Amino acid sequence: MTELKAYGHRIAVIGTGAIGGAVARRLLAAGHDVVVWNRTASRTAELVDAGATPAESVREAASSAALTLLTLTDHTAVQQCLAELDADLSGRTIIAMCTGTPGEAIRAARKVAALGASYLDAGLQTSPELIGTDAATILYSGSRPAFQRHRAVLALLSTPRFVGEAPQAAAVWDLTLFGLWYDAQLGLLRALDAVREAGVDVAEFADTAVKQLGHVVAAAPATASELLQASYPAGPATLAEHLTVVRHLIELRDGQALGDGGLPAVAARIEALIEQGHAGAGLTATIAPTTGEDGLAG
Repeated sequence: MTELKAYGHRIAVIGTGAIGGAVARRLLAAGHDVVVWNRTASRTAELVDAGATPAESVREAASSAALTLLTLTDHTAVQQCLAELDADLSGRTIIAMCTGTPGEAIRAARKVAALGASYLDAGLQTSPELIGTDAATILYSGSRPAFQRHRAVLALLSTPRFVGEAPQAAAVWDLTLFGLWYDAQLGLLRALDAVREAGVDVAEFADTAVKQLGHVVAAAPATASELLQASYPAGPATLAEHLTVVRHLIELRDGQALGDGGLPAVAARIEALIEQGHAGAGLTATIAPTTGEDGLAG
């Protein structure tokens, strides 16, 4: 603990690419003592010129700092760096700052715990150029005490948001936000592809697509409330009515380059709920918790 007290205000930045470089520069500008390491040592030169201290290894960097930020390309690189750490890092905090899967976050948390350190996983909802601005958001999960301990430092980088004590919570939140974009964008592309093939004016159709997508956005809070309250009103249509439209869409999308968007699985789920006596429920019921073969919980 004597060594930790000696370096209590030092921050290690492991990986000095676009994100890591932006993070290190922001911390240096705020007056922090920053040590940097990169597998290609020459990539730390500008940061060293700006006042950072170079480390010879990941182990040297992490053991000399109270807080280590793994600003790496992916969790494969995170695991490689963690594998180089074999010292007792009790009292320290390690944060993996890269997009990854829930499973990767859990594995990293276990490795860090074995080293005696606290772990935070970070989901980056920002780009390098926005680091240090109010427009940047970084999601954190894992050790709540570690988050609180380093919150002032993390606030220099973005608007920090703690999303759960499970180490994988930030990864789930991060990936599902990306998934929303992909689902919406690919849905739009499927629609544009279909109307183009039918000879419909694509630009004119796009104007109506804006309104349709807006219905989903506007209804998001109400949809979340339905799930939380386990109440699934029909809304614009019942499951029985939705099933008819979904089947038509499956036929329409047959053979499309981007596939059917998983609609056969949706149809199967709706069919199962109807068989269980829930034909009058709304579409939110398709993701409701179930109780064995009895249907909707509650």
